[in-house]
Amino acid sequence: MSKSDAVECQALPSQKSSMVFTSSNSADVDSDLAQLSYLKNSRVQFASVCWCIFMAGWNDGSTGPLLPRIQKVYHVGFAIVSLLFVFACLGYVAGALMNVYLTDRLGFGKVRALCQIVAYTLQAPAPPFPVFVLSYTINGVGLALQEAQAIGYVASLEKSAATHMGFLHAAYGAGALASPLVATQFAQLRHWSFHYLISLGLAISNTSILSTVFKFRTQDECLKRIGQSAGEKGASQDTKFRQIMSLKSVHFLAFFILVYVGVEVTVGGWAVTFLVNVRGGGPSAGYVSSGFFGGLMVGRIALLRLNKKIGERRAIYLYSFLAIGLELVVWLVPSLVGDAVAVSIVGMLLGPIFPVAMNHTAKVLPRWLLTGAIGWISGFGQAGSALIPFMTGAFASRFGIKSLQPLLVVMMSIMIILWALVPGPGGQIE
Repeated sequence: MSKSDAVECQALPSQKSSMVFTSSNSADVDSDLAQLSYLKNSRVQFASVCWCIFMAGWNDGSTGPLLPRIQKVYHVGFAIVSLLFVFACLGYVAGALMNVYLTDRLGFGKVRALCQIVAYTLQAPAPPFPVFVLSYTINGVGLALQEAQAIGYVASLEKSAATHMGFLHAAYGAGALASPLVATQFAQLRHWSFHYLISLGLAISNTSILSTVFKFRTQDECLKRIGQSAGEKGASQDTKFRQIMSLKSVHFLAFFILVYVGVEVTVGGWAVTFLVNVRGGGPSAGYVSSGFFGGLMVGRIALLRLNKKIGERRAIYLYSFLAIGLELVVWLVPSLVGDAVAVSIVGMLLGPIFPVAMNHTAKVLPRWLLTGAIGWISGFGQAGSALIPFMTGAFASRFGIKSLQPLLVVMMSIMIILWALVPGPGGQIE
């Protein structure tokens, strides 16, 4: 072997090592790029579902400040105006039932956003009262689908699901905080119903965002785009609907959420009327609704650390008992300013309860049923947004709006009892 051949032979290992190094380095770069892509997609998708939930909060926060004006314009009493809540409930329940069937077929956003656009288009010109009430049903269908799929998506995240859930529902609080600020102004104007034109614009933006970001993909396809594998599949031959309805834990959670949502919507919807009629507040009392929903938003973020420290299950007991104490203050202490502050703190205490309950749902239910089950739980729970406000209207017609606070105390007490019946993470009930 010549000297030059020997040199070439010695160079070969070095070249081979260089090739291996280059290939490894290229793989690392590709992996980093993929992670950056997943992170970007994750942030964009999460921001989009937060906007969906912001819209839900905007919708729910609008009704309270407008209720006195709606009563005046349509010449209806407490019981009749409460039909708004009843027909919204019908839409929510219908949407919850539809969600189980539509979740795997239509993907994100197709039906729910369209329902909102139709509803706000009907509401904006202040149509006859029966049409106005019907629009709440249409909106209820869209909101039920929206909340179910958004919450199901976040509950399915493998990383920091509890934190994401807190921020998701803080977006609800932000929407419910912003809308009374606008609705209170419109309630004092001649064209009060033009408030719904702003809602219509937001609904159109919601449709555009959902179409652009999710492109009507299924949940598993959306999760794949953020680097998360598809969830586990069930082996049962029964339909998803039958599997969901066979779980007792689903029904315990559904009734708990029914009472919780009823309490939340009742405080946000009737507190203004209580302060105006009983405490002598003026038109600006509508801002108390913003204070309540602002507290709701703050509580869902500020109390995240406390929830983890004392345990989410204990946290719900603590917040519920404190909220009952503050409702007793509103009931028994005749102070407009003091009651307004107490209502805001009640909002902060009630705020974490819904996201904590949804996190708990993800721990006790099978993953393949999660989105459908959450749809049923939240949709059925929305019946509370009609039942308890309607009960409030009925009692107010007979005993006066001062009956609001005793009713809320009773409902919060029932909420505590129902939470005690919900199984823990290791106690899924089949």
